[in-house]
Amino acid sequence: MYRDSFSFDDWVRYGDELRRPILIHPKLSSSKEVVIVGGGLSGLVIAYRIGVKRPDINVKILEKRPMLGGVIETWKKDDWICDLAVNASRPHPSVWRLIDDLGLEKKFESSNPIATKRWIYVNGKKKEINLFYMIKIAIKMMLNRTISRARKGGCSVSELFPERDFADAMTLGIVNDTAGNVDADFLFPNLTKFGKEPPKKWKKVNKHIQKSFPMFKPKKGTIASIEGGMETLIRTLVKQINELNNVTVEINSEYKSPEELADKKGIPIHSIIWAAPLFNQTDESKISIFAVGYRNVDVESQDIGYGTLIPDSKIPISGILNETDVHSSRRAPKDHRLFRLMVPNNRWNGNPIVIKECAKNLISNKEPVIFEYLGERYIPSYPPGYMLSLKKYKPDFTHSGWGFSGVSITHVIAEAERISDIF
Repeated sequence: MYRDSFSFDDWVRYGDELRRPILIHPKLSSSKEVVIVGGGLSGLVIAYRIGVKRPDINVKILEKRPMLGGVIETWKKDDWICDLAVNASRPHPSVWRLIDDLGLEKKFESSNPIATKRWIYVNGKKKEINLFYMIKIAIKMMLNRTISRARKGGCSVSELFPERDFADAMTLGIVNDTAGNVDADFLFPNLTKFGKEPPKKWKKVNKHIQKSFPMFKPKKGTIASIEGGMETLIRTLVKQINELNNVTVEINSEYKSPEELADKKGIPIHSIIWAAPLFNQTDESKISIFAVGYRNVDVESQDIGYGTLIPDSKIPISGILNETDVHSSRRAPKDHRLFRLMVPNNRWNGNPIVIKECAKNLISNKEPVIFEYLGERYIPSYPPGYMLSLKKYKPDFTHSGWGFSGVSITHVIAEAERISDIF
């Protein structure tokens, strides 16, 4: 079931997330039992939302690994804390509602208000992505009429943004791929106007959205994160799910397809919510994550800010996130700063020494206090035309999760709430 028509109240509740297709089987709401494949953030939030809303429905989570949480993992060593995947959320009522419902409001805070600067590293220099820089890009977009062309659908991000370095930096920082390989409708549906427009002017919709935030109203341009990292969210979800009598979890349970699951479990396929990557989804890339920490005195040349994007493929690091600058909660020992390094696997030879030397050139030539390889993550591919293809996609089951809706915590949590809305 693909919907592209919504009421004003729908837009107030979900904002631009309504531009993203949601594929819910029309018979799902009549199911007496719901089986969710995938115990990551998507599957857990869906189970929690349905389990609380409908205690008369049995909900089962099937997870192939021996633990829940999916891609979300928080590394901790002494006083150092760093998330491997998503580390924060941009402002969206769905995320705020979930945090509020879980009772995590005291651990949830807006980002550091002084860490707003972002940079792009081009030709050996850092260039701030400020208002003036964005105006220059906007002028180029108007002169080249890139927005009007992109609104026809199916364009790449490089066709939307004429500034190649900026476009590549943006897409590498979000989906670990260059702009020519990424769907503009997927990353920037508000710019390309993918899907239907709100029934009233966006200014009015947004005004009502701002009033709907529980806990605290986020300031423009800020993000918010959880004390102790994103694993805090996973642990709380798991704890509350375990307290629901109608929700059960089965780990080390692997199925190759919804069809196989329906056959072996003897359940209607329309009662399945597939919140894990499908086995036939082979287009993906790998990215490695490192944490590097310094004494404050050794990184005084680094301005306080959000981070730096690096589109140059000759440099193994594609992004540097200033972890201790961004979060209000502590991520490093006192008088120290922590940086998270994003390293696409196609940029380096697997030798950590290469990354350490690169960090010396980009951050500080001083010896770091800590340098750790945290692990790697798979990032799904979202090629040009991806969002358009979803309109034609009509599975016999409900499809959700990182590999489908997107790599942002906002996409996943809003999608999970929208799925629970039908019950």
